[in-house]
Amino acid sequence: MDGAVERPVAPAAGGLAGVSANPAQGLRRIWLCADDYGIAPGVNAAIRDLIARRRINATSVMVAAPGFSRSEAVALSMLNAGGRHAAIGLHVTLTAPFRPLTGDFRPLRNGAFLSLPDMMRQTLWQRLDDGSLAREVVAQLQRFAEAFGRAPEFVYGHQHVQLLPQVRDAVLAGATALAPGAWVRQAGSARPLHRRLNDRKGLVIGILSQTFRRRAQKLGIPTNPSFAGTYNFVPQADFSALFPTFLDNLPDGGLIMCHPGFVDADLKNLDPMTYLREREYAYLAGDDFPKTLAACRVALA
Repeated sequence: MDGAVERPVAPAAGGLAGVSANPAQGLRRIWLCADDYGIAPGVNAAIRDLIARRRINATSVMVAAPGFSRSEAVALSMLNAGGRHAAIGLHVTLTAPFRPLTGDFRPLRNGAFLSLPDMMRQTLWQRLDDGSLAREVVAQLQRFAEAFGRAPEFVYGHQHVQLLPQVRDAVLAGATALAPGAWVRQAGSARPLHRRLNDRKGLVIGILSQTFRRRAQKLGIPTNPSFAGTYNFVPQADFSALFPTFLDNLPDGGLIMCHPGFVDADLKNLDPMTYLREREYAYLAGDDFPKTLAACRVALA
């Protein structure tokens, strides 16, 4: 870790305030964030259920996904009525098979964003149009505000796109202008390097996060101090066995991403990660999950 904003911070209400541990209890307070709200009705329903059960305390919303609507935003917001139970953030979406909200985003393929590998190549070669990229990020921030009646509490990118060159500047600029009280998610881990060598995805996004954190710090935008939750999304993956490892070395205020959901036809048409979502949901909704948190002296922020 390079030391940029590597501590729990206390921005405006709704940000990372309140994540410090209770000294009397010796608990680490963490964020457990379900990504992809809006991708499909089954995912939306599973995330709302886990919030209602107090099993997760954050979710990121894909406002450019076909499963997102004003009614889905209202259903999610109602869970915070009478008390704040989950932070709700924006999941900036810039990869296939999803389509832009703006009319001039380029390049596209068959009217949709490029695949993640192609998007990575475009950003590494600085081939994206900065103006159209900035307008798309702003459009997604504005759609979030219109649907929820407020700015997002945090900003992140679907498939970690906010960490990529060009994209990171557009996301940080958009957050500064339209969500000044928000924090941004980075993906650097606090786990020792030798414990992460078999997590290639985690290593890559951790490296990309170094520049992202430095730029966020320069702009005065807070970030989560650490990140966990990456694994190989293969059919044999055992989320119940993996989850305790995500807690290893996770500091107070750290964040774990997850992807719970119920499989439906819409999800099958949009995303290759299907039944693993049901496996994640089953673990988070079950009896073993709170026992694991208790055994590790961890609580949700």
